[in-house]
Amino acid sequence: MEVGITGLGRMGAGMARRWLRNGFRVVVHNRSRGPIDELAADGAVATYTLEELVAALQPPRAIWIMLPAGEVTEQAIETLTGLLQPGDTIIDSGNTNFHDDIRRAEALKAHGLNYIDQGTSGGIWGLEKGFCLMVGGEPEVVNRLEPAFITLAPPDGYLHCGPVGSGHFVKMVHNGVEYGMMQAYAEGFEIMRAKTDFNLDMHKIAAVWNHGSVVRSWLLELAEEAFRQDPDLSTIKGYVQDSGEGRWTIQAAMDLDVPAPVITLSLFERFHSRQDESYAAKVLAALRKGFGGHAVKSAE
Repeated sequence: MEVGITGLGRMGAGMARRWLRNGFRVVVHNRSRGPIDELAADGAVATYTLEELVAALQPPRAIWIMLPAGEVTEQAIETLTGLLQPGDTIIDSGNTNFHDDIRRAEALKAHGLNYIDQGTSGGIWGLEKGFCLMVGGEPEVVNRLEPAFITLAPPDGYLHCGPVGSGHFVKMVHNGVEYGMMQAYAEGFEIMRAKTDFNLDMHKIAAVWNHGSVVRSWLLELAEEAFRQDPDLSTIKGYVQDSGEGRWTIQAAMDLDVPAPVITLSLFERFHSRQDESYAAKVLAALRKGFGGHAVKSAE
């Protein structure tokens, strides 16, 4: 089987290498030349423009896009639309909003092109452990490309979720759940660290929780490793970015009248982490002083 892919960041390159290791003919493209040449050395077919990428594949073509959501992906799809032939398929494996998937699928259908959305989880460990795939698309098209999906995933790590948009919708909610889990772990470890008279060892606690406890998880394994390397996390600034999927999850919850307080608060805690000093906290301190005469700390 042959596949094409544009976008050879850490996850895109990992996908290409999993295919190569399983005997696929893999045609690769990237905006910068370095990752292309590295994969060519591993057996991939190197192309340096999208035109070359399309020309190097036999119809019906299947081209995976692993690019940042938004304008970069939109431009790549627009360019490919003008190059591909009816029956070819575009698979967006990045973190795209499911509304965009539905719109794109309709637009591509007018050109005779197929569209699949592939929610992809696994991060930088996907090459070694496999990527968890949540796929949306028409059954006939998905079934034809299923060998490629199965090759990317670990055993039982691939699911055809439903129609176009469903794969990225499930991945979006997955990331919202991830926000909540991460926040709960973070708060728990901060509570334990604050109990200074017990002199608790965060690395050992994370390690023991990962052996039989009900809160064991891969995220906790990552915490265990982080505490092993730097017990006080002194080299890390407490600034937490978000990729957008937490926001989309909350918007979907609002649209569907579903309460999601944990995921919502976990997103707002990430916003809190980006403030050098909270103006809201200043207001709270001023109000407490005003009504109760409580002491305030002077700004230095």
